[in-house]
Amino acid sequence: MESSLNKDRPAVRLRAFRAIDDPDTCEKFIEGHTQVLSNIGITKVTSSKHDWMYNPAAFVMVVESMDGERVYGGARVHVAGGNQPLPIEEATCALDPKIFGLIWQYAQHGTGELCGLWNSREIAGHGIGSIFLIRTAAAISHQIGIQSLFALCAPYTIKPGEAVGMELEPNVGNQGTFYYPKLDLIATTMVLKDVPTLSKAHSEDKEAILKIRENLDILRMEVLRNKEIEIDYKIRIPNLENWDLAKTISNAKINYQESIAKL
Repeated sequence: MESSLNKDRPAVRLRAFRAIDDPDTCEKFIEGHTQVLSNIGITKVTSSKHDWMYNPAAFVMVVESMDGERVYGGARVHVAGGNQPLPIEEATCALDPKIFGLIWQYAQHGTGELCGLWNSREIAGHGIGSIFLIRTAAAISHQIGIQSLFALCAPYTIKPGEAVGMELEPNVGNQGTFYYPKLDLIATTMVLKDVPTLSKAHSEDKEAILKIRENLDILRMEVLRNKEIEIDYKIRIPNLENWDLAKTISNAKINYQESIAKL
């Protein structure tokens, strides 16, 4: 088993997979994410529920040790039309049911949500939770085939979201903002409207996303504020031939109709 991370220049693997294909790693993701949330006093978060493990439209990214034994951080992309609403729909529908119509507007062409973003203290300060997982989410969204990507951003993830081309979505909540996951925390609704072209992404981020999108298995030395981290990107999603986006979009329509009927 590997020793602990090299603090000066850690080396990690960033791997992507469909949740239903790797339950063991999903369990490690849940354990690490739950610990991070509990450390900041959050015990009830929509995206931290564990049903996503069984959602065929949930895709997972993990930052792990090179031997796969430790998970240091992660995030997920949920595609609208799975067997559960998007976390943003579950989190905000009671406050503003317009969220259902907004998601369906985008879901007709394939949309998803970046959620469950976290990193452990062991790897804090190297940009895993603030930059590299967000870039990777934009990259795998193209691989999945969706055209847009939502996120309910904490204040510290707004700028990294903007860097990959996300924009404020003002048509829900209070000009796009909600109190979530606690009354003293504000979350902002953002959306990347053009996953294929990334027209509003910052040049450095767009270049990095395109690099890993063009080569889904690539070793990169990433630098943030003079700190280096070696990331072995392994984001070619296994078994993607079993993924049916058209069927998922059809299911998104059913989900939308059912949600509206309950209002």
